[in-house]
Amino acid sequence: MTQTLRNADDSPALRTRTRTRWAVLAVVLAADVLDLLDATITNIAAPTITRDLGGGASLVQWLGASYALALGVLLVPGGRLGDRFGRRRLFLIGLAGFVATSVACGLAPTPAFLVVARLTQGAFGALLVPQGFGILGATWPREEIGKAFSLFGPVMGLSAVGGPILAGFLVDADVAGLGWRPMFLINLLLGSAALLAAARLLPRDTGDPSVSVDIPGSALLAGAMLGLLGGLIDGSATGWTSRPLALLLLGLALFAAFCHRQRTAADPLIRPSLLRNRGFTSGLILGILAFAAVAGLLYVVSLYFQQGLGRSPAGTALGLIPLSAGIVVASIACYRLIHTYGRLLVVAGLLIILAGCGYLAALACGAAAPGSWALVPPLLLIGLGMGTCFGTVYDVTIGDIAPEEAGSASGSLNAVQQLANAIGAAAVTTVYFKAADGGEPHALLVSLAVVAAAVTLCLPLVRLLPRRAPAQDH
Repeated sequence: MTQTLRNADDSPALRTRTRTRWAVLAVVLAADVLDLLDATITNIAAPTITRDLGGGASLVQWLGASYALALGVLLVPGGRLGDRFGRRRLFLIGLAGFVATSVACGLAPTPAFLVVARLTQGAFGALLVPQGFGILGATWPREEIGKAFSLFGPVMGLSAVGGPILAGFLVDADVAGLGWRPMFLINLLLGSAALLAAARLLPRDTGDPSVSVDIPGSALLAGAMLGLLGGLIDGSATGWTSRPLALLLLGLALFAAFCHRQRTAADPLIRPSLLRNRGFTSGLILGILAFAAVAGLLYVVSLYFQQGLGRSPAGTALGLIPLSAGIVVASIACYRLIHTYGRLLVVAGLLIILAGCGYLAALACGAAAPGSWALVPPLLLIGLGMGTCFGTVYDVTIGDIAPEEAGSASGSLNAVQQLANAIGAAAVTTVYFKAADGGEPHALLVSLAVVAAAVTLCLPLVRLLPRRAPAQDH
C-alpha cells in the first residue's frame, strides 16, 4: 500500500500538475511586474517625454497621476468583475488591453493622446491585477500556497529596483531613434508572451452572476478624481482662472455624491461598517497622507536629478537605487517583526522618512551641488523609512477588522493607495514647479517641506491604529 501511494505521488500526471501550478504563478507574477514597471517608468522619463511632445509641467503631472488614478478608481470594481464573470476571462481581457494601450502610449503623437492612453492602460491594469490571487487560490493547494505568495516580495522588490533602471537605459539608448518610446513598446514583447501563456495555462472558471458591481459609485469616484486633479493641474499650469476653479468644484460635488452613494448602495465599494471602525479610518487617512507625500517626493527627486543636477535618465535611475534598496531591505526585515511591534514600526518608518528628508534638504542648501555618493545616505534613509512604514501600516490597520470584512478592507486600502499616489504626484509636483523660479534647489527644499509636513501630520494618527497586525494574515 505504501509503495502504491509513493508511485501515485511520483506519477507523471501529478508532476505535470505541479509544473502547471508553477507556470501559472509565473504568469501571475509577470502581470504584476508589468503593472509595477509601468506605474514607475514615467518618474524617470517625464522630462524626456515633455521635451519630445511638449506639454510642459502639466504633462509631467498627468504622467505621474493618470495611470495611478485609473488603477485606483477601478481596482475594487475590477476584482468584483472577475468574481462575476470569471477571473480567467478578466485576466485575459486586462492583459490584452494592457498590451494594446502600452503600444498606444509608445506611439502617442501628442500629450493629450498619451495621457488618455495612460488612463486607459491603468483601467486595463485594474482588470488584470486583482485576478491574480484568486487564480492562484484555485490552482494551488491550500497547504502549499504560501510557497507561491512568498515569491511576490522578492520579485516585486527586484522589479522596483530594476524597472526604473531598465527605463532609464532604454531612454538613453535611443533605440532606432525612438527615444523614450521603447520603454512602452517593450510591453508588446513581454505582454504578448504572458498573454499566450495565460490563454493556455489559466484554469477556466464560470464566475458568480450574483456578485454585484457598483458601477454608479465607480463612475462618481472617477469623475470626482478627474475633476480634482484636472483643476489642480490646470490651475498650477495656467493660473487660477474660472476653469480650474470650476473643475475643482465639480470634483468636490461628485465626491460628495460618491460619499452619499456609499451610504445608500446595496453593495458599496467601501463598506460603511469599515468607516465606523476608528482604527481602519485612521489608517485610511494616514495612508492617504503618507503615500501621497512620498509618491510626490519620488517624482520631484527624479526631476531634481535631471533638471537640477543635469543627470541623464539612466544616471537618475542608478542614483535612485539606494532608495529602492532601502525599501526592499526594510520590507523584508519588517515582515517578521510586524506581529511583535505592530504600530511602533509605522512610527519608526515615518520618523526615518523625516530624517531622510532633513538630510536631503541640508545637502540641497549647500553651496555646491551634491555629488552622487553624498546623496546615497539620505535616499537610503528615505527608502528604509518607506519600507518600514508602508510594509506595515495597512497590515496594522486591519488589526481589529472582522475576518469576513478583511477582503473588502484590503481591497479598499490598496485602491486608496493608488489614488493617493495620483494625488501626491499631482500636488507635490505642482509645488515643485511653482517654486522652480527660485532655482531647482529651492524647488526641492519647498517640496521637501511640504512632504515633511504631511508625514508629520501622520504621527498623531498612529495612536489611533490597532496596536498589532492580525495574528494571521487574512
